[in-house]
Amino acid sequence: MKVSVQAVALWGKIAPSHSITAVMITDDQQTIVTGSQEGQICLWDLSPELKISSKEILFGHTASVTCLAKARE
Repeated sequence: MKVSVQAVALWGKIAPSHSITAVMITDDQQTIVTGSQEGQICLWDLSPELKISSKEILFGHTASVTCLAKARE
């Protein structure tokens, strides 16, 4: 069975300089977390109007970020 996947844009007027390989949204639905092929993790603010703006970019991984998970309390 062939499954179609829709693309989702996670930036504003300028695209990020990395290739997104993983996406996660926080439980409060106010932050989107993306992992990239270049080893970066990016945090994005998500407004109630569904507007997305960049918040932070984390460097340090030497390999692609292919999976994201929430830590348990």
